[in-house]
Amino acid sequence: MTTTRIPADYGAVSPYVCVRGAAEFVDFMVAAFGAVERGRFALPDGRLGHAEVLIGDRVVMAFDAAPEWPDCISLLSLYVEDVDATFAAALEAGADEVTPLADDAFGSRGGRVRDPFGNIWWLASHLEDITAEEMERRLAEPVYQQQMETLMATFDAEMRSRVG
Repeated sequence: MTTTRIPADYGAVSPYVCVRGAAEFVDFMVAAFGAVERGRFALPDGRLGHAEVLIGDRVVMAFDAAPEWPDCISLLSLYVEDVDATFAAALEAGADEVTPLADDAFGSRGGRVRDPFGNIWWLASHLEDITAEEMERRLAEPVYQQQMETLMATFDAEMRSRVG
């Protein structure tokens, strides 16, 4: 029997999210993204020492931050079949819009939300494969230049809103 060095459902890089309220964070991922909970391990003080969910074909892990730790936000990218429906589900589950949904020059449609724990999720659906030449052509178009400016400006505004 051959043993693989990367377990099934994990990628070479797998998100491990540190939050305040990890149990509620797991519940959010289930409600917003259709995650399937794989398990929780509680510490003696009630905080979660480890939890896992499966979103699509990958595991996302989470645990509770210690009270004395600073906030630690994560930036997560999630490709889904229907980004419009997933974006709406995330908002319904308590997320706030950071960047509105839009088609981009790279062949995807996406937008960003901030979950109730401060993490930023870039939600997208890949719509088409494009060549490097087509991408370069699109990036010269005003509509895509404006979309890139919106991406930068909305993320900048979100980050600046968190400064002391």
